[in-house]
Amino acid sequence: MILTREVSFANAGSTLHGTLHLPARGTGRPGVVLVHGSGPGRRSSLAAHAEAFARAGIVVLTYDKRTEGYSATRRDYGLLAGDALAAVRLLAAQPETDPARVGLWGFSEGGWVAPLAASRSDEIAFLVLVGASGLPPVRQQAWALESYLRRNGVRGSMVDALADVGIRQLRAAGVFPEADYDGLPVLRALRLPVLAIWGEHDRVVPPAESLLIFREALADNGLLTLQVIPGADHGVRARGSSTLAAGYVELVTSWITGLPATARSGVNAPPPRQAVRSRAIEPLAWWESTGVQCAAVVLFLAAFPGGLGRHGRWAAVLGSVTVGGWLGYLYRVTASEEPALGPTLGGRTLPWLALQGTAAATVAATAATAVRARRLWPRLPGTVKVRLGLLIAGGVAMVPWGRYWRLLRR
Repeated sequence: MILTREVSFANAGSTLHGTLHLPARGTGRPGVVLVHGSGPGRRSSLAAHAEAFARAGIVVLTYDKRTEGYSATRRDYGLLAGDALAAVRLLAAQPETDPARVGLWGFSEGGWVAPLAASRSDEIAFLVLVGASGLPPVRQQAWALESYLRRNGVRGSMVDALADVGIRQLRAAGVFPEADYDGLPVLRALRLPVLAIWGEHDRVVPPAESLLIFREALADNGLLTLQVIPGADHGVRARGSSTLAAGYVELVTSWITGLPATARSGVNAPPPRQAVRSRAIEPLAWWESTGVQCAAVVLFLAAFPGGLGRHGRWAAVLGSVTVGGWLGYLYRVTASEEPALGPTLGGRTLPWLALQGTAAATVAATAATAVRARRLWPRLPGTVKVRLGLLIAGGVAMVPWGRYWRLLRR
């Protein structure tokens, strides 16, 4: 039987609400605070973990992640670490808990937050990290997108455009929060028991690379256990189901309740198979910069929709479709972990092939428009000359821009 009790605590001007999951009887038990992964972070999403741990005799605190100061484009791991520390203090003060045996469990993004909290306080007795990334967030996200595309049959130019160029542009535009956060200095400084777990089939965090990075970063710790759960996904659920993978709960609960002995006899599991390796995310050159990209889009928006007149109609229509479709498709694919890609042909999705076709057709139609305009130029009114000049400039700019975004490459 599990008992629950509603609680609240404050940090940095916000009041956070949580639930204590309590074993039916006993005091002086180990306790653990569960730290969310990315996203809204409702405590109900961690109920399965909390209930399973509580049944094994551990006092568990789950809480709703803050909404003030956390969004898709704004976050501060230091602020989230402060929330986790406030939760630890609350849990340690409960009559059922042994305050000397309270630790943090961090999932995914929580794999950056929980170690940061532990590095700032000696109140934390241990760390359990699940699906934690050893790479900076931007590199991890690029890997997740590339591996997803490749698993769905996408190859070549489309992979480069989205998982390399697209991610680099999002980082440079400042809409990728904590993009270059480096958790390695924090890991290297830890001197408390750490249990790090990855699912064999993790498709969000590169499990093999992360395991090896953790092994190296925590080499001087001496209290490290690295484990891989067979058949499990990123959320350590049995692949294709909503059930926690076999062996996961027993591993975590026996490790926590057996401390400190379990930390000293840590396991160093071999890394799982990882089909796609992550790639370094290089900074943008000046000609790739956000300013240059914005200028190109402004030119296109002025040139193509404004060119919908008697002369150059096809170039205007095709250019408008290309730019509008590219903006929509880029957002659709990069804003979701598992976007609907549609059918593929020759390593590219049909929407991407259509965009490549309209980009090439825009250039061809612009060339045809320029030939006609040259012949008619002396007889054209001044306003038409301005409109056609913009249209032709947009079509010319489409060549380097289309090559950069791989729309004019195979």
